[in-house]
Amino acid sequence: MGKDVIVACDFASAEQVFSFLDKFTGKKPFVKIGMELYYAEGPAIVKEIKARGHKIFLDLKLHDIPNTVKKAMAVLSRLDVDITNLHAAGTKNMMKAALEGLTRPDGSRPLLIAVTQLTSTDQQSMEEDLLIREPIDKVVMHYAKCAEEAGLDGIVCSPLEAGKVHDTCGKSFLTVTPGVRFADGDVGDQKRVMTPAQAKAIGSDYIVVGRPITAAADPVAAYERCVAEFCD
Repeated sequence: MGKDVIVACDFASAEQVFSFLDKFTGKKPFVKIGMELYYAEGPAIVKEIKARGHKIFLDLKLHDIPNTVKKAMAVLSRLDVDITNLHAAGTKNMMKAALEGLTRPDGSRPLLIAVTQLTSTDQQSMEEDLLIREPIDKVVMHYAKCAEEAGLDGIVCSPLEAGKVHDTCGKSFLTVTPGVRFADGDVGDQKRVMTPAQAKAIGSDYIVVGRPITAAADPVAAYERCVAEFCD
């Protein structure tokens, strides 16, 4: 996979997501299915969107004891998604178990990436709420290295950290970066953000874009603008 824009389909129902996806009569965007849509509609929504020809990032952020995550990943591997994820904070043992569960009998599997720190987390909240006193940049790099050592394909991180992640873990270690907004857009509840062009320049492999596309007056035009700024 090359650089791509992943559209966060954070909708509450199948009706809403298909109303949105039906607008795309040309190129079918890579889509992210998160907790809201998956919990509302279940595995069937993943299968139907896949059948329509979309690549899928299944964003469920698993975090549990290793055996539970291994079994859950074995179930998710049957859905034929392209990327799925977990929390790096679950430890290397959990990440290794997840890889085992995700790998199919023929050796194939989706890409597996780890969440480091959410883009809604800043230094203050990390220290006050999580009691993590290290600089957030150092924490993200440590989590990235643990994910690499566990055999994962990459991490979810702020675009601000993508370049350093590649310096730490190599160019082939994927960076999937939410927290992307247009220069003339609203940042919402994100605290660590960049524009698509800035994310491209700093080395993000994939950007995840939600409301700037899904809530746009013309979602297709907004998507095409993202692709032009990030991929071209």
